[in-house]
This record gives sequence, structure tokens and C-alpha cells, in this order.
Amino acid sequence: HVQVVESGGGLVQPGGSLRLSCVASGFSFNLYSIGWFRQAPGKEREGVSCFRNSDGTTYYADSVKGRFTISRDRGKNTVYLQMNSLKPEDTAVYYCATAPRSLYSNNWSEERAYDYWGQGTQVTVSS
Repeated sequence: HVQVVESGGGLVQPGGSLRLSCVASGFSFNLYSIGWFRQAPGKEREGVSCFRNSDGTTYYADSVKGRFTISRDRGKNTVYLQMNSLKPEDTAVYYCATAPRSLYSNNWSEERAYDYWGQGTQVTVSS
């Protein structure tokens, strides 16, 4: 069965870095898109980034462009989210999710495009 497990969250000072990992199993990894979402207290969940495994295309929310980088280790069925220059407003629970199809600019940030979700990992940016 499909499993999606995130790790790597924690407490970091403003300006610091963290790398989140998403290990996915139980499906044809190379045919899927993998997305990162986040949900801050009192706010709706929002799309942060997406990796389209079919050709390596990546997408980012405007709020994280230039600071976050999504990447893949195909041999480990793992997608990473490298987060640099972190800000207090990046504080949220971060979720990894899988979509059994290629996603594009018009749908990568829609929750309904994804079918399996991880349990989430907390990222707190505070001094």
C-alpha cells in the first residue's frame, strides 16, 4: 500500500535553513508528482512546491521562490525540500502528498489533485 512519510522539521532561527524529506513507497514513483504543502495556525493549507517526476519540472509558490528548492533522489524514492533564509511566516506544519499523474502550473497547488498525504512535520521559525 502507499506510504508517505515526512521528516526533518524542527525549530530554527530566522535566516536559518532546514531540509525536509518525503519518502514515498507503494507506487510507481517515477509516474507521480510529489507536492509539499503547509498549514499555519488559523490558516488554510497552501501549496508550497511540486516536483513532476516524469520530466523533473518544478513549481513554487511565489512566497518561497528563490528560498526553497525541491529535488528528488529517484533511487531512494525521496523528495526533498531545502528551505533557506527562513522567515517567521514560514512557520507551519509541512505536508508531503502524492498525485498519480503529472501536474502542471494550473493544478499543482490544488489539494484535490493529490491522493495520499503524510502526517506532517512541524517547522517553527523563531528567535
